[in-house]
Amino acid sequence: MSGTLISFYDNAGFALKQHTEAMTRLQEQAATGSRIHRASDAPSDAYQLLGLKTQQSSLENYFNYLSQAIPMLELSTGIIQEISNGLLDVKKSLTQVSSGTYTQDQRDMRADQVDSVLEQALALANSRFVDQFLFGGSNTTSAPYVAEYADGKITCVNYQGSLDSRQTEVAPGVRSTPFSVGEEVFRSDNRGTPVFLGDTGAAAGTGTSSVQGYVWLTVRDKGGYEVSIDDGATWTAAGGANVAVEDTRTGKVLFVDTTGISSEGVELVSVPGTHDVFNMLITTRDVLRNERGLTDDQLKEALGNAPEALSEVENCLVRASVSLGSRAGFFEDLKNTLLNLKYNVEDHTAALEDADIAQVAIDLSRHELLYQMSLSVIGRIMSMSLLDFIR
Repeated sequence: MSGTLISFYDNAGFALKQHTEAMTRLQEQAATGSRIHRASDAPSDAYQLLGLKTQQSSLENYFNYLSQAIPMLELSTGIIQEISNGLLDVKKSLTQVSSGTYTQDQRDMRADQVDSVLEQALALANSRFVDQFLFGGSNTTSAPYVAEYADGKITCVNYQGSLDSRQTEVAPGVRSTPFSVGEEVFRSDNRGTPVFLGDTGAAAGTGTSSVQGYVWLTVRDKGGYEVSIDDGATWTAAGGANVAVEDTRTGKVLFVDTTGISSEGVELVSVPGTHDVFNMLITTRDVLRNERGLTDDQLKEALGNAPEALSEVENCLVRASVSLGSRAGFFEDLKNTLLNLKYNVEDHTAALEDADIAQVAIDLSRHELLYQMSLSVIGRIMSMSLLDFIR
């Protein structure tokens, strides 16, 4: 009988413990709304939840990056459009200047307009978004364009950014960037044969020149013709059909056919397919001011070439704008896709993690009833006396 009594005590105690633990777990679920609070609650589901939460965090990071990248691309597109509008105004002014008789004072007024567009274009090209420069390629920490000044006017603009774009993973297995390489946006890259806009007799050599945009060629006669493209810092003797003339300031070379040179003078050389916004505006401004003393015919020829260079850089900006717009649209679609994936992961996570409150209430009531029944049984066992054993 004693063995049976001990067995009763053990079973009743075990039942109380089981029901107590179950009620504690169910009360915790009812209070928090969560079914799993520790891995031991449901090892298999807990492992799945760990993977889902990792995926959810990753998707959240991608989503946040795209949410920031899209406004970057939209800002870049707006900047390009604003610069394009400035160039369009300059083009209209040049059309008016070349179609009528303008005094030098009137040309100076147009030059001031070009100078304002230049200053604005430089400021816009150095725009930042959240302290990151938009047009510096992979270098987003320093201004991509640096200007040189003389007498308060910009004389040269140099690109100091990176020629590589900073590619970032914007979605699983997808790499792209909201940043742009300035040289690809603001400069054409389809080199053509240099065009000599003057009457010295110089012409394009057969070599492939490395100079870009506009270059000023100076010819002088020192008992023999000499040519320079760095404003007389260095001179190269004429006499060949393919003379390499170097600009010592940049290291760039212009190949010149000097066999037809017949007079001294200064003339503008245009290299089609290599113009950039800043050099083109600087040269156009200087031509309008006629700081190099061009004749009326030379001035007319130089100004006649300017709209062509303007159209070239405008085309570059249009292509860049379309590219950025397409990238922004792609990022927007990608963002929506990631958002849907994120919602799916959250739903799956909730299905595994969230407690069914109605079922919890039913289970809690059942265990409470069983707990009360166990207490009742123990109470009856505890009330047995020695007389009960004797009987």
